[in-house]
Amino acid sequence: MIIIKQVNSPKDLKAFVTFPFNLYKDSTKWVPPIIKQEMETFDKKKNPIFNDAEATFFLAYKNNEIVGRVAAIINWLEVKQQMQKKMRFGWFDVIDDVEVTKALLEKVHEIGKANDLDYVEGPVGFSNLDKVGLMTEGYEHLGNMITWYNYPYYVDHFKELGYADEKLYSESRFPFANVKTEFFLKAQELIKKRYELKALGFTKTEEVMPYVDKMFDLFNQSYASLSSFVAITDIQKEYFKKKFISFVNPEYIKFVVDKNDELVAFAIVMPSFAKALQKTKGKLFPFGFTHILHAKKHSKDVVFYLIGIHPEYQNKGVTAVIFNEYYNVFTEKGILNCIRTPELEDNLAIHQIWKHFKPEVFKRRKTVRKDIR
Repeated sequence: MIIIKQVNSPKDLKAFVTFPFNLYKDSTKWVPPIIKQEMETFDKKKNPIFNDAEATFFLAYKNNEIVGRVAAIINWLEVKQQMQKKMRFGWFDVIDDVEVTKALLEKVHEIGKANDLDYVEGPVGFSNLDKVGLMTEGYEHLGNMITWYNYPYYVDHFKELGYADEKLYSESRFPFANVKTEFFLKAQELIKKRYELKALGFTKTEEVMPYVDKMFDLFNQSYASLSSFVAITDIQKEYFKKKFISFVNPEYIKFVVDKNDELVAFAIVMPSFAKALQKTKGKLFPFGFTHILHAKKHSKDVVFYLIGIHPEYQNKGVTAVIFNEYYNVFTEKGILNCIRTPELEDNLAIHQIWKHFKPEVFKRRKTVRKDIR
């Protein structure tokens, strides 16, 4: 018999967060989150997303053991401002039992119907800076801290339960050796001169901070045209500053500004923390920090996390300026591989940015949807 219980206590929330550690204990490709950070993500007193969203967490039990979990999420900015009557679900993990999946998702449906929503979509997080998608290809490759990993049977469960594909994403990679200066060196000089632009580089995190609010504003502008985009609010900016910026090497943050020092483009690259996170086993203490700091300084793989260009400067070659900056840093650090986080397959503009580097798609993922009215 399957029993679904709502998470109502810190103890239950800890069980919710740590369930995947048991589910994936035999997987060499799953990358665990930091338990403390994950707990804080779901803390309504610490995460400002709860000013505009709500979440209900469920655990599935069978024979008194936890066999699944799901977060049922409503982003009210999406529902009320964008008129997207969508019920979200995320942080979905389950044993290979379709009845457990069905029981968990029925709880998501109930909340959606009670709030007069039209359909459910997932796996997604609260916002566009959260993890997204059900992995459909590339299970043999190591995950990373930016994405969810799942077993192949997840796909079968959703298909059996009548969920349709909603959004398709791909993840690609290319060796740094593919990056040739002929694609951007001369171009970036011409572009900087033509549009009176300059690149900003940093060596200390505190040097980055004065530009971070502008970066999030530009992020909102850059991605506003995407159907799945929900803008980041001012209060969320402060939260993401603390959550993300400290993880990033300052030299991996690049800004391009105009003659008035206004931001026109940005990019954030992160060292690959995947192997380090596996060693931490979800805990920063007592030795987890050591693994993280070592990866931050010595990882030879980098993950392109975010890139944004002001709409007025899109298709004007500004990425050449950014690539030139990264080329110099990556050469100095001996970087070997460049990895891209999930990108919508129909976002042709973003794919064009990388075409000269001959990227290889090595993972695919998707969100699924089902009408509930």
